[in-house]
Amino acid sequence: MTGTVKKKMEKGFGFIASPELEKEIFFHMNNLVDVTFDQLQEGDTVTFDVDENGKKGPAAINVKLADAQA
Repeated sequence: MTGTVKKKMEKGFGFIASPELEKEIFFHMNNLVDVTFDQLQEGDTVTFDVDENGKKGPAAINVKLADAQA
C-alpha cells in the first residue's frame, strides 16, 4: 500500500493516511525499513504492509519511503 505520513510523535510512532484505508493507520519506529525515524517527515510518501493483528488493531509494518522503492 501507499500512503502519506500524517502525524509523527516524538515518542517513536505516528500515523499514515492512505486512500485505500478508511482511517489513518498506526506505525511504530521499529517497523521502518531503510529509513530512520528521524529521517521520516510528515508529508512523506511511504509504502507499507498492514499487520491486522497489531496490539491495538491494524498497524503499518515494513514502512519504507516510496522513493526508496526505485
